[in-house]
Amino acid sequence: MVARRSLIVDGFADEANALRAHFEERFANPRDTRDDRFVWDLWHVPNQYTALRTPAYLYFPKKLYDAFHQRLVWWGRRVLGCHDVSPPWMSCYVNGCEQRLHGDLPHGQWAFVFSLTPWAKRTFRGGETLLLDDGVLDFWSGFQSVREQEEPELVEAIEPRFNRLTVFDPRLPHGVRRVDGSMDPREGRLVIHGWFVQPRPFVEGPLTTTQLAEGIEALTAAIAPTLEAGLSIAGLLSLGFEVTPAGSVRNLKLLSDTTRTIGVEEPHRKSLIRLIKRTVGGLRFAPRKAASRVTLPLVFER
Repeated sequence: MVARRSLIVDGFADEANALRAHFEERFANPRDTRDDRFVWDLWHVPNQYTALRTPAYLYFPKKLYDAFHQRLVWWGRRVLGCHDVSPPWMSCYVNGCEQRLHGDLPHGQWAFVFSLTPWAKRTFRGGETLLLDDGVLDFWSGFQSVREQEEPELVEAIEPRFNRLTVFDPRLPHGVRRVDGSMDPREGRLVIHGWFVQPRPFVEGPLTTTQLAEGIEALTAAIAPTLEAGLSIAGLLSLGFEVTPAGSVRNLKLLSDTTRTIGVEEPHRKSLIRLIKRTVGGLRFAPRKAASRVTLPLVFER
């Protein structure tokens, strides 16, 4: 029942090759002066951010981009319980580009990075997505004076492999390791990125929102005493389950979890999640002709 700080999906999009090919075609002739080349902003905040960026939804052919965008949105609804994504950026990192450690608040419940970087053939160094390790955020808990403390123990480095979707808790301090290599955009780190937003229940099937709301009311009543007792918890917990034609819950799964508590409250967080799963697993709904699939996000704030 450990909170998950990141999710990685390789081979995410069927559109990846076509998106990459469109990017390559635009930069094929460096002397070309057609209008659609002049869309990049050099985003530079001294000692913090340096990258080329452009709105992804305006860069690609509409039909191609829309197919990718819908795939991203539907994945977020089914796995995270987030109804939409923020307007995605596309960023290109050439020599000297980087993002130093920072936190994204309050842009969205989950951040995502989708890579169009031909990682296996890269000629540059760096470019990994960096996530500060939880042990650094709570450094003195369980401290051992003989424990090794070098960068791999302090920072998680996630490679932006081609067609990889990396999703992570944006509250975590994160960044992009400095890219050292070519100034040719085709040889840099290329990613589409943004945030999953608008968490709310998502239903596929005949279960009505009114019926689901009644179940949520029962869940709220069950967990209220724990929260009212002062449990300091924050984050997003998403459950996935099926509602059978007879109205019972089956195949209940914890899909994603960014909930966090402070220090000694961790056992209470785990107990709360067990209570949530037990309560949802025992819900009963009115019979329907077919089964429904539900993603239920629960937002906790402090």
